[in-house]
Amino acid sequence: MLRWLQDYPHFLEWAYRLTHHLFIWLDPLMRRIGYGRVDRWLRPLEEAGKRSVFDCQMCGQCVLHSTGMTCPMTCPKNLRNGPCGGVRANGHCEVIPEMKCIWVAAYERSQKMPIFGPEMILLQPPVNRQLEGSSAWVNMLTGADRQTPLGWIKKD
Repeated sequence: MLRWLQDYPHFLEWAYRLTHHLFIWLDPLMRRIGYGRVDRWLRPLEEAGKRSVFDCQMCGQCVLHSTGMTCPMTCPKNLRNGPCGGVRANGHCEVIPEMKCIWVAAYERSQKMPIFGPEMILLQPPVNRQLEGSSAWVNMLTGADRQTPLGWIKKD
C-alpha cells in the first residue's frame, strides 16, 4: 500500500495541499500557544506519519511536495538538489546498487503531480543541520526553513 501511495503521488499531493492550508489557518493559534510547545506536541506525530510513508529523515526542511513526494534525504549521499554523477544506466544508485536512485524516483513521481510537480526543477537550499529533528511544519510557519544560518554568508 505504501509503495502504491508513493508511486501514485496525486493523493499525497492533495493531502499535502490540504494539510498546508490547515497549518496556515491554525498558525495564529499556534503562535499564541508558542511554536516551541507546538513543536514538542507535533513532532512525534509528524515523524511517525512521514517516516512510515516517506522514510522521512526529519531534516526539519521538508521538500517532499517539490520532489515528487520522495524524501531526498534518503539518498545515501544526502543529495538535496538532484542525482550525483553515479546514477547507473538502469536508474539505480551507485552506493546501493539494488536501490533505485532517489532522484530517478522523484522525477518519475513528480511527473504524476499536476500541482507541485513542476517544482521539481527548483533548486533547494542546503540542509540546515540545526533544524534536524524539529517539525518541518513549525519551521515553515516560523520561516526557519528559509533562513540562512549564521556563518553561511561571507561578511565583507
